[in-house]
Parts: sequence; C-alpha cells; structure tokens
Amino acid sequence: MTDDTLSEAAKAVIRRNTEQVQGGGDWALYDELFSDDFVDHTPQPGRTPDKAGALELYKTLRAAFPDFHAEIHWQAAQGNLVTTYKTYHGTHRGEFFGIAPTGREVRFETVDAMRVVDGKITEHWGVANLFSLMEQLGARPGTP
Repeated sequence: MTDDTLSEAAKAVIRRNTEQVQGGGDWALYDELFSDDFVDHTPQPGRTPDKAGALELYKTLRAAFPDFHAEIHWQAAQGNLVTTYKTYHGTHRGEFFGIAPTGREVRFETVDAMRVVDGKITEHWGVANLFSLMEQLGARPGTP
C-alpha cells in the first residue's frame, strides 16, 4: 500500500467517524472504528483518555445537541495520521456541562489529529473552541 493510498484510507475512516458516529449517533460503528486500546491524548475535562471516555463525550454531545453534526473544511494526512479542521453545529436541547437547554443554535471550530491503524482509530489529539461554545450558551468562565 502506497503512502497516498494509506492516507486516503485513513481520511475515509475519520470522515465516517465525523459524519456517521458524531453526526448520526451510530454507536455500533463507533465500536467498529475505534481500537480497544485507543488513547485520547487531549481528553475533555471529566473524561477518561480511552475508548470509553471518548464514547461518553460523543453521547453527551448528541444528548445536548440532538442535531449535532460537523462541516469538514479540510483534511490533511501524512501516512496514517489525519488532521481535520471542521465546524460543529447543533441546537442546544439537553443539559450540557450543567447548562440547562437554551434552544440556541451553536457552532464551534475544532482541529484534531487522529491516527488510524488497520482501519481503526488508535490515537487522538485535538483542540476545540469550547470558549466560543460556552459563550454561545450564555455561560462565560470567570475572569482571573
């Protein structure tokens, strides 16, 4: 398999996760796409850095934003490591980090890198603009 072929296959796995798991709530596909020894190097607060912790985050997001979905702006890959820049969209219809549903439509940007080995996601590093999300929900963190 050439490096280009490997990169395209890895990008396809990440797109399936973004569109079908995050955007569609396909938890059976989640189990298929994520390696049992998955490691999240940048877990969200209160989440474990493993497969179970990532699934819990995905389910929390879908419960709070039932129409949660992403617009992928671009993907770049070097071998099996895929970087994706995307904007998440959703309507706040369930509790999220202690914030009661507001009915507000939100959007926030994310950049993440995920490694794919043998068709499964094995590692994740990411940065999400959660400050923007919290502002849109009317919750502003205290100032120092």
